[in-house]
Amino acid sequence: MHRRSLAAVAAAMLLAAGCTTTGTSTAPQEDAEGPAELLFWNTGSDEQAAAVQVAADRYKELHPNVTIRVQAIAWDDGHAKVLTAATSRSGPDIISGGLSWGIEFGELGGMVDLNGFDLGQAKQQTRPELWNSITSPGGAVYGIPMDMTLYVFYYRPDLLQKAGVSAPPATWAELFTAVDRLKASGVATPLVEEWGTFEWLPWFNYLKQAGGSLYSEDCTQVTINSEQAVLATTTWADQYRRYGVPKATVDVGAGLAKGEYAMAIGASYLAGGFDSGQPELRGKWQTAALPTGPAGAGSFVGGKIVGAMSYTKHPRAAAEFVKWLYTDEAVEILQREVFTRGGELYISPRPELLAKANASDNLKQTLQTTLNSVTGPPNCKGWETSGSEVSRRLQAVVNDNADPRTALAEAAAVMQGNLG
Repeated sequence: MHRRSLAAVAAAMLLAAGCTTTGTSTAPQEDAEGPAELLFWNTGSDEQAAAVQVAADRYKELHPNVTIRVQAIAWDDGHAKVLTAATSRSGPDIISGGLSWGIEFGELGGMVDLNGFDLGQAKQQTRPELWNSITSPGGAVYGIPMDMTLYVFYYRPDLLQKAGVSAPPATWAELFTAVDRLKASGVATPLVEEWGTFEWLPWFNYLKQAGGSLYSEDCTQVTINSEQAVLATTTWADQYRRYGVPKATVDVGAGLAKGEYAMAIGASYLAGGFDSGQPELRGKWQTAALPTGPAGAGSFVGGKIVGAMSYTKHPRAAAEFVKWLYTDEAVEILQREVFTRGGELYISPRPELLAKANASDNLKQTLQTTLNSVTGPPNCKGWETSGSEVSRRLQAVVNDNADPRTALAEAAAVMQGNLG
């Protein structure tokens, strides 16, 4: 999901070759004796890192010999920083980052396989489709889910009613009919997207709703060049070409508050900031699950993994803290602190704890419904490298009127080459 620099790619090649800049082995360390002082790079905002620090401080109260210092690293360069740390075998003991980072860095020898630390309970508590996404084709688990991000359909009921739309659209056809009616009623931009705007992420929702996939279930075949994918790509592209969805990221809350937007397909974390950032919007917005396609409901689930670096001197201490983040107490701390400090909604990978999240009953119901049809990022070899190239081929359909079949065939060739 994030572009990698050439330096980062070079570092990956070095690590893949079994080499490090220090010339040391990439084998995991044995646990060092004595108290453990661990550095945790948490990808995200300063406020999120501060929230995790509260949880880490509580962990120290329970385990006095383990001290964890949490630092924030930005999403923009977080991938490159963690890759560099893995290559130089110097840096944090624990990291959090994109769901696919664990497999990517773990297969390169940069992260500890947590299967050696009894993950049975964590696996049982996590939705299977999310657990599958963080499990390598060989069965290794280099990082377990730390949180979830879901796609949500946000809307202004008053604007829909004014346009003659009595309920949030439940299907593709209803969605685009609503766009036309809202446009006719004077809403400047009826529908917007946020979270991976104009990249493969929102397209992936259409792919699942059309019944398509990126790879076969066993990761042996690329399946992006299917008829379902052609339908998904055409429909996704029409959003921009025919229905005026902006290709640039927008301020969803501000647009909904001003009535410039009436509907938005965006990330679940947006919801926490609507009322605090746009007080005039309070009580005027609602949520629903995404409209369905010909194959039914379907959407992408993202989030972060958390895992231990292979060079840490305290792999057991790091792994035990990672597992502790699944406890009721840790989840309660993160739900409270992430919302209080940054106004964001924290969704635990344990769906049964969603009822305790800082969210309205309407939003909780939407999230519960959405969880029944989510799919995480593929765990197939080469996807992290292929994602940006797939986005580029999809964008060509909109920007250059490229034929969807041709674009998907080119994307398939890239994915097949990276799959090996």
